[in-house]
Amino acid sequence: MTAELTVLVVGGGGREHALAWRLAQSPMVGRVLCAPGNAGTAAEAKVTNVAADIKDPRAILDLARRLGVDLTVIGPEDPLAAGVADVLAEAGLAVFGPSRAGARLEWSKAFAKEFMIRHGIPTARFDVAGDPASARAAVARLGVPVVVKADGLAAGKGVTVADDRAQAEEAVRRAMEEGAFGTAGRTLVIEERLEGEEVSVLALTDGERVLPLPPAQDHKRLLDGDRGPNTGGMGAYCPATGVLGAEGERFVLERVLLPAVRGMAREGNPYRGVLYAGLMVTRDGPKVLEFNCRFGDPETQVVLPLLDEDLAGLLLACAGGPDRLPDRPVRTVPAAAAGVVMASGGYPGHYATGLPVDGLEAAAAEPGVKVFHAGTRLEGGRVVTAGGRVLNVVATAPTLREAVAAAYRAVALIRFEGAHWRSDIASRGLGTAGTR
Repeated sequence: MTAELTVLVVGGGGREHALAWRLAQSPMVGRVLCAPGNAGTAAEAKVTNVAADIKDPRAILDLARRLGVDLTVIGPEDPLAAGVADVLAEAGLAVFGPSRAGARLEWSKAFAKEFMIRHGIPTARFDVAGDPASARAAVARLGVPVVVKADGLAAGKGVTVADDRAQAEEAVRRAMEEGAFGTAGRTLVIEERLEGEEVSVLALTDGERVLPLPPAQDHKRLLDGDRGPNTGGMGAYCPATGVLGAEGERFVLERVLLPAVRGMAREGNPYRGVLYAGLMVTRDGPKVLEFNCRFGDPETQVVLPLLDEDLAGLLLACAGGPDRLPDRPVRTVPAAAAGVVMASGGYPGHYATGLPVDGLEAAAAEPGVKVFHAGTRLEGGRVVTAGGRVLNVVATAPTLREAVAAAYRAVALIRFEGAHWRSDIASRGLGTAGTR
């Protein structure tokens, strides 16, 4: 590999904008290609958008070969489930992201739950149901409140937290009888609802060593006070040290992350890339709600600004195989980051696109602020909306309170028709009822 690496980031959302932005800062990297990228990645120094079908492994391989890519970083879950990492690795190309078999921890919740039981990883009690009758019977056995999850990938929307039996049975009906999530909902995981604080821990792994990143807390519900439907995430903050604490972080490393990576290796599926543990900190300690096999979104946007590391070097080490990652804790800057998602009106349901976005330059000029694009595109030279989650406005500051205040000041400068955002991001971290 040359000193000036070409890195391909696969994906076009806020997570990929953050990855491309941070990778472009590495002295090892000469250029970053983003497939397909968005209006934000198009404006980054050293970053170029390229067209590609990211679910087609051969198309990504052809692109990587044609453009002389030294490292491919896979952002979303769909390319992993399609086997993009497998095809690149078989061709001898460096790739950051697990194989399709490794990514089964995310694309099959039933597999993940059974894997956790096999390897002693703490998680909620559950049943796996393959038809509506067994799903309803599982709800009756576990009792309410209960969580109903589509087994497959459902863009973060296949989970229903049911307070009563009627809600649970409606979730079963929608998934299995109406086909609301397509094939992803043919099998359901029915599990007990855990009580406590949620926290996300992302960790880099080379298949042997595990390097946890600072914990973050996501806000999945659409509305303030954790009300409304689940979304892909309406904002996050980092570090969420008050949720886990040093003892909890050690527990997650020793009882969750290391057993998962070593368990995958023992089962013949060495895992390299990022392993994301979505956790509930209960009275009995942290328990795994789910595993994701890629950087979280919106957690990535608040974690990466706090790393005092060369991200390209770390991702290359993971791609290189066992014992390449540094055997030490990750280095971070003494600061906090808060991110507020600005979403389209109607999200996570139907929403309009193509709406002009104004105020981006003014927001980006605020001290410590970085605006990551998620659902945007360029149309006639201007930025317009192109998705449900449009922007993630992130501020980094010495304290969480300052970061939150700066993020909301920047949000107030951005305008597009129907824009919606939560006003209480990081309120738990601040120990307050609201932040505005």
